[in-house]
Amino acid sequence: MDFSDKTILITGGTGSFGKTFVRILRERYHPKKIIIFSRDELKQFEMQSSGIDGKDMRYFLGDIRDRERLKRAFDGVDIVIHAAALKQVPAAEYNPMEFIKTNVLGAENIIEAALSTGVKNVVALSTDKAAAPINLYGATKLCSDKLFVAGNNIKGWQDIRFSVVRYGNVMGSRGSVIPFFLNKRKDGVIPITDERMTRFNISLEDGVEMVIHAIKHAMGGEIFVPKIPSYRIMDVAEAVAPKAEKKIVGIRPGEKIHEEMITESDSFSTYDMGKYYAILPQVPVWDLAEFIKRNNAVNVPEGFKYNSGTNTEWLSVEDIRELIRTHVDPNFTV
Repeated sequence: MDFSDKTILITGGTGSFGKTFVRILRERYHPKKIIIFSRDELKQFEMQSSGIDGKDMRYFLGDIRDRERLKRAFDGVDIVIHAAALKQVPAAEYNPMEFIKTNVLGAENIIEAALSTGVKNVVALSTDKAAAPINLYGATKLCSDKLFVAGNNIKGWQDIRFSVVRYGNVMGSRGSVIPFFLNKRKDGVIPITDERMTRFNISLEDGVEMVIHAIKHAMGGEIFVPKIPSYRIMDVAEAVAPKAEKKIVGIRPGEKIHEEMITESDSFSTYDMGKYYAILPQVPVWDLAEFIKRNNAVNVPEGFKYNSGTNTEWLSVEDIRELIRTHVDPNFTV
């Protein structure tokens, strides 16, 4: 796909993903215009001041809870990447309606605004916590995923595709475990919620590549899932601070020991595409045979599930250290 004549808008674009996405887009594809849509004017100012600015960049203040503001922002936009969300699991347990307003009603506003303004392609970012959710955050993202998948059923004659990308913990993103541990090692104590805990791991760059894949190849309604490694929380602690005390503090409200991205119930509609899996809509608006042919896709076995605790690919302590040097801090040493 040629992006040189495309205008791309990113909701929540001042976050870790947005900054990386913009950098890669500008370096590789040179789109006509990139619009950052977010509600925090300070983060927009800081992003501009860091050099992410120019004739191809626009900054648009607004909240995805405001449908009319979204419609104004989407005017003339070709592609929307929806990255805005409330994400902190414990905060969701204590402030459920705030998460519902942003993550669920905000998703519906994105869909309605896109349908009203001629947007051609919408890719929504999801999370492993949306699969078999046990916390409010995961439940809101599952609702969001369902809304975007169903958006393809209500588009009528319009030439628009809605799809979702779902992946695990992003290496080095704001608020994630590795920057948290790097900060805590100064105190000589690393707090561990549960020593059995595992998580999926993906780099920001790989997350961006997956979104670009969805923009280029989605037929509408797919939930794309990457094949990525897992890590053990104890290995992360050892990689970051081998000499520090590992103090067990207990699981936080709404946390799982292991994360899932594809549940056993999803196996009936999940296809292996090589680099990615795709969970297909129950009632696709396109021909399944065409999808299989286009992607060389194979239906996964019945009962298949994709779980961070039973994953076949694992990061070692040294792997984690190398990834920290590559994606978080090039000067990192033990």
